[in-house]
Amino acid sequence: MALEELVQRLNAVFQCTEEIMHQDIIPLCAADIEDQLKKQFAYLSGGRGEDGCPVITFPDYPAFSEIPEKEFQNVLTYLTSIPSLQDAGIGFILVIDRRQDKWTSVKASILRIAASFPGNLQLVLVLRPTGFIHRTLSDLTFKFNRDEFKMKIIMLGSVTELHGYIDKTQLTEDLGGTLDYCHNRWLSHRTAIESFALMVKQTAQMLQSFGTELAETELPNDVQSTSSLLAAHSEKKDKMKEDLRLALKQGRDILESNRKPVTENPDYKLSQDQLDNQTTVERLLAQLDETEIAFDEFWAKHQQKLEQCVQLRNFEQTFREVKAALSLVSERLSAFTDVGNSCSHVEHILKDLANFEEKSCESLEKARVLASQGDQLVQNNHYAVDSILPKCNELHHLCDAFATETEKRRGLLNKSLELHSLLEKSMRWCDEGIYLLASQPVDKCQSQDGAESALQEIEKFLDMGGNNKIKEPNKVYQLYEPILNQDLMEHVQKVFQKQESMEEMFQKRQVSLKKLAAKQTRPVQPVAPRPEVFVKSPSVSPGLRRGSNYVSNTEDNMLRRMNYRRLKSEMSEIRQSRGGSVMDDEENLAVLRSHVINELIETERAYVEELLCVLEGYAAEMENPLMMHLISPGLLNKKDILFGNMEEIYHFHNRIFLKELENYIEYPELVGRCFLERMEDFQIYEKYCQNKPRSESLWRQFSDSAFFQECQRKLDHKLSLDSYLLKPVQRITKYQLLLKEMLKYSKNCEGAEDLQEALTSILGILKAVNDSMHQIAITGYDGNLNELGKLLMQGSFSVWTDHKKGHSKVKDLARFKPMQRHLFLHEKAVLFCKKREENGEGYEKAPSYSYKHSLNMTAVGITENAKGDSKKFEIWYNAREEVYIIQAPTPEIKATWVNEIRKVLTSQLQACREASQHRTLEQTYSLPVPASTCTSPSRNQGRTVKLEERKTDPTSPEGCVTSVAPKYPEKGKASPTSPDKKAKRHEVKSDPTPFGLRGWAKTSHSLDASEENDGWSSAEDPLNSSDAEEEEGEGGGEMKLTPGKYTVVTDYDKGGSEDLAVKSGDLVQLIREGEDRLWYVKNLSTGKEGLVPANNLLMLIGNSKSAQSLSSSESGTGCSTLSSSSSYNESCNAGSTSF
Repeated sequence: MALEELVQRLNAVFQCTEEIMHQDIIPLCAADIEDQLKKQFAYLSGGRGEDGCPVITFPDYPAFSEIPEKEFQNVLTYLTSIPSLQDAGIGFILVIDRRQDKWTSVKASILRIAASFPGNLQLVLVLRPTGFIHRTLSDLTFKFNRDEFKMKIIMLGSVTELHGYIDKTQLTEDLGGTLDYCHNRWLSHRTAIESFALMVKQTAQMLQSFGTELAETELPNDVQSTSSLLAAHSEKKDKMKEDLRLALKQGRDILESNRKPVTENPDYKLSQDQLDNQTTVERLLAQLDETEIAFDEFWAKHQQKLEQCVQLRNFEQTFREVKAALSLVSERLSAFTDVGNSCSHVEHILKDLANFEEKSCESLEKARVLASQGDQLVQNNHYAVDSILPKCNELHHLCDAFATETEKRRGLLNKSLELHSLLEKSMRWCDEGIYLLASQPVDKCQSQDGAESALQEIEKFLDMGGNNKIKEPNKVYQLYEPILNQDLMEHVQKVFQKQESMEEMFQKRQVSLKKLAAKQTRPVQPVAPRPEVFVKSPSVSPGLRRGSNYVSNTEDNMLRRMNYRRLKSEMSEIRQSRGGSVMDDEENLAVLRSHVINELIETERAYVEELLCVLEGYAAEMENPLMMHLISPGLLNKKDILFGNMEEIYHFHNRIFLKELENYIEYPELVGRCFLERMEDFQIYEKYCQNKPRSESLWRQFSDSAFFQECQRKLDHKLSLDSYLLKPVQRITKYQLLLKEMLKYSKNCEGAEDLQEALTSILGILKAVNDSMHQIAITGYDGNLNELGKLLMQGSFSVWTDHKKGHSKVKDLARFKPMQRHLFLHEKAVLFCKKREENGEGYEKAPSYSYKHSLNMTAVGITENAKGDSKKFEIWYNAREEVYIIQAPTPEIKATWVNEIRKVLTSQLQACREASQHRTLEQTYSLPVPASTCTSPSRNQGRTVKLEERKTDPTSPEGCVTSVAPKYPEKGKASPTSPDKKAKRHEVKSDPTPFGLRGWAKTSHSLDASEENDGWSSAEDPLNSSDAEEEEGEGGGEMKLTPGKYTVVTDYDKGGSEDLAVKSGDLVQLIREGEDRLWYVKNLSTGKEGLVPANNLLMLIGNSKSAQSLSSSESGTGCSTLSSSSSYNESCNAGSTSF
């Protein structure tokens, strides 16, 4: 219903209420003059005359004259306004009861009424006073003054006469009638009716105002405002409905009260006024019902419009969101332009597309649902059809366009997958062909049968591989034109070229094999000699025999020359055929190198993709708010523990290493340089591997988490996350295998040395990673392991102890019962730990190492062979105060450890020597004194110089350093391990002077040797003391010189033309002794040769027999020792190393 119809209905209500109350003419209500009406000097009883005229009664009221004019006028005005206009138009009948009054009062009352009566008077009936005088006086006076009253007045002497004019049923009981009238009840009914009419009018006005407000309200443009407006209007509507309900209730109560007398007494007849009141109330109630119906209809339409507005705003808002989502989805879909560079890459893109399509389904479903809702709104005759319908069509179009574009992308990717599959089939076919050519043994192909067999293999391979060939590139370009880009076209061209190259190789091989298969072995045509030449009689004389031999030799020479020509021809052919085979082998190696580099790059790409997949599919999802409800509390903020530095590894391989590898695809033999340039970057794997135990432990705790399962489902991975977390460990170990393969096929190529160095470096990294995994398991060490320098070696050994200090029983027990210890060799110390196996699984089962003690490398010495066991060696400390006998699992491991310890000690020695030489500003050397005086304690100040000597014996099973110094078979010489020698072993102190100063005059300054060392030091050298004892045992005090290699301990430059100049540290070889005790010596460091006197040699290489201490196999121990002894005061004054 429109607002006009509602207003029309409400105007009818207004008109009805105004007719009831006559407020347009007389704006009075009973409630306004209730006190005046209660005086009852006039009342409307409800009686009617014969023609229906309303009867107003003026009862006997003594104080009538005292009534104020205003009150009198209000009461008369109100009473005359109650009857209907029709009844009031007929005229009123006034009944004035003055039976108890005086005539003068009667006259005054009549005149006052006549002057103030507002209505139309039909008849005035006056009951004159009952007293004789007053009655007579009234009759006479009335006759003479009739014209003065200007109205029809009938003077009545009794009520009986009154009944002649008005039926007594229309008169109240005080006038002799039977009309039931109660003034208070009448007043109450009038007040209620008027109040009800007023309520109806006010309600109608509010409805009209509310309707106008609703009609004029502008609809908001957002959902929230529209919903708020609908709620506000609904609240006002409910209030309007409540007012209507109260008005209706009040009207029904009034109607029921008016009908009560009839209800109580069926014979009771309502007066006309009561009937009019009942009609009035019924009419108002009917108007209210019609108004309520009209308002409900109007509200229903308004509410529908508001609800449709809310629907429209919701639709528009959701449309904007869905359109934005579809735009984003379309934008992401448009990013799927890559057609891939391999089958695996295309499959990965297809999987990504499928995952993207799955994730986009939600947005598409929202769009379809919204379009369906819009269509439903249109079908429901929504007022904004013109706005909704275009949006629905746009949504349908976007969904269809997305589906079409997705199918198009999928079709292109499937076509790309088909092309890459074709290319990879061709590549595999080429590789298989190359392997076939490489696998055919050249020597077997030289025979006819072997050549035919190889030829059949080739023909069979070519026949079976026809489907794998790219026959015409132009057709391929035409067929796959939609997906071809520059890179893909180049790839197709390369594959085709490789195929052509392979086919050309096959053709060459076929030609060669056909030649070999067709070549027939040429029969030998021996020249038959003369019969007499070969007839040899056993009784031939020597002269005849010689003649026969001469003839036979001549013929044989001729035969040999003929056979030589034939063999030369055949060998030439064989060399030609083999030359082709060598060329084929070179081509095969090139192909194999190409295969290895392709495998390296392809696996590198796959590795990078797998890392990216893990980082995006798992690591990034751990910070996705939509996935937070699936993450266990124990996993929160644990991403760095679970994934370690995988992101750093990914960026290195994706941004740097993969791109650099691709630069070597045409030069695979040089790929070692790529590894060498980036070798430092591979150190990031050490950090990853060190974190792997923590990552594995965390994974084992939460492997069943719903978060990991959901991520795996989205990625469509068959393997769980832990398999991908192992990828970096597997990858770093894969490189050394590929480098070995590449080195295998690049022996004679330019980059072979780089490949070997790269392989060694990668293996070193693997070793460092492995060692670091053990190092982080050390427990109980109070210091900082990093301060011990680089970890060089680690391994498990059996250890015996043999210390000077301690109870003899303990020493004996330790000597026979080995301890199982895990040794960690650092640059500055060696740590002894006890290995403890832990319970658990996976990385939790990794062992830990309980720290026991450590040895400072500045005071450590080694004995390479201990107690005749090839797997044992000694580590001793502080001049053998502590001796540890180490047994390695194998001789090779022992040799590796000994060599590594030797390097550490030698580097320390070199560092001390450089420090000493740096502090020695000027040194002046005199000619060496005789050997007998050199050993004088007063000249040497009790100091000896230790000798360095090295020679690697390739036949030594340990692969360690052995000495070529001469053995002493003379009788009477004490064994190095004899008791008397042991008693004196520790008498000779280590030499605190710098190298090269022993036995020479010092003109610039002398060095003080501190008796107490500031740092780790060795006060004794058992090896040198035993050597000194050997000199004393010989009694000569002079060391015999024998051919061998020695290290010079001091500079020597005689200045003669034939003399040899040497410097401290040079390695010299004593070749032979000449006349006058001159030795022919070769300086291996400079390559020069010359003569050196024997006594000078003794000073150059040392007067002690330390030069012979490396190989004392005759002594029965077969040990060689290396010690590092240092004596420090303010700085490193001296350092010595002795074998």
